Amino acid sequence: MTTPAPQTLLKGQLWIGGKETPALSGETFASYAPEDGRKLGDAARAGSADVARAVSAAERGFAVWSALPPAERERMLLRAADLLEAESDALIDLLIDESGSTITKARFECRYGASLLRTAAGEARRLYGDTFPNDRPHRLSLVLREPLGVVVAISPFNAPLALLAKMVVFPLAAGNAVISKPSEETPLIALAFARILHAAGLPDGALNMLTGYGSEVGSALVTHPAVRGIAFTGSTATGQKIGQLAMQHMARLQLELGGKNPLLVLGDVDVEAAVNATLLGAFYHGGQICMSSSRLIVERAVADDYLSALKAAAEGLHLGDLRDERTAYGPLIHHGALDKVRRHVQAALDAGAQCLTGGAVHRGLTYQPTLLVEPPRENAIWREETFGPVACAVIVNDLEEAIAAANESDYGLSAGVLTNDMKRGLQAARRIRCGGVHLGLHSFQSDALAPVGGFGLSGMGRSGGHYSTEHFTELKWISIELGE
Repeated sequence: MTTPAPQTLLKGQLWIGGKETPALSGETFASYAPEDGRKLGDAARAGSADVARAVSAAERGFAVWSALPPAERERMLLRAADLLEAESDALIDLLIDESGSTITKARFECRYGASLLRTAAGEARRLYGDTFPNDRPHRLSLVLREPLGVVVAISPFNAPLALLAKMVVFPLAAGNAVISKPSEETPLIALAFARILHAAGLPDGALNMLTGYGSEVGSALVTHPAVRGIAFTGSTATGQKIGQLAMQHMARLQLELGGKNPLLVLGDVDVEAAVNATLLGAFYHGGQICMSSSRLIVERAVADDYLSALKAAAEGLHLGDLRDERTAYGPLIHHGALDKVRRHVQAALDAGAQCLTGGAVHRGLTYQPTLLVEPPRENAIWREETFGPVACAVIVNDLEEAIAAANESDYGLSAGVLTNDMKRGLQAARRIRCGGVHLGLHSFQSDALAPVGGFGLSGMGRSGGHYSTEHFTELKWISIELGE
């Protein structure tokens, strides 16, 4: 375990038109480490006037970027992946400090970020068109894909490098210009990523970045008539507001919103393997993952053994220094997040849920791994996203009850089914209403090529691979009359 030397305060500017620049107001805001409250630096605080600057720069950048051959866009994105890997040590330190990531999560984000860049680079060559037969013998019909234009990407704090990269690089690969609005909790990580893409050779204005508060720049961004596409990952409530605003000028939407994800533990499982999967699914990054396995639906045949083993394993999780490889997870992002976890847990206990373990603060903003059993199904802990290291278990008699319990949610982002019986697993997968169902795995899965998104209040559209690049293009039908 190594601890980095003390660093001087970092200073982040806006990134507009290929240049770092202060906000027009001259205002800044501070970034703090959630682990110990230490100030890390300051970032420029964008306002509505800066939105206008960024949109103008993006329109100019789009004219240049979209005209480049796909091979050129591919080359620059591949170069960015190499640069990200070369800068990974510094990025890991920043991820640990600014987002409260463990060292293992920070390493994963860097690896995954490079994978996303390389995947998007390949997609730049695969924006395929089409032809279709025409009843008129001398007419040819072509279908082409064209980039939308200016796309806004609003990314969250919980995976501030990986999710920002995912939301930026696929629209770029399709030839769009992007304005990135990262979380105000993690501006310094975002600016480091912007510098990497600029160093890879992106034309000025192809990527712009506005740090600041969503309440101050969000509305101006998503309602600007020149913005043709919007990608947002975050809360359902904010996503709904963005959708209402974006529809005023019919901007294309891709929304990855909240989840209350079920993990089915069927009676034939190996208990030890099921417990290990649950620990990752429920407690990775302190449960601050939209695909966390927060609802455990356990068949009665295995319930006693599974819950007993899960309790012991949760109590054995190491909550220590973030640079210690043994540490399972770190702090919640801020006091508001901690207060929400406390409220949800207390309300469940007051309503009759049993707490097998946890239920209190470990230290600072770090909450104990918490396992609740049989909360009332109408309770917030079962219905709403807690976004903390809390898993709730209910016991069911059979597969039918398990599927019904999985589907009693307004969300439908991701699910896991732990079973060795693939026939039962596939029956569950076909009937659970989620954007992704993972057999033999927990609900938190990631793949650069996969279509990630959800049903219901979990959003619309899909991100990843060609699903992203195609989403941020327009189809154009061109017909050609070859005869009279």
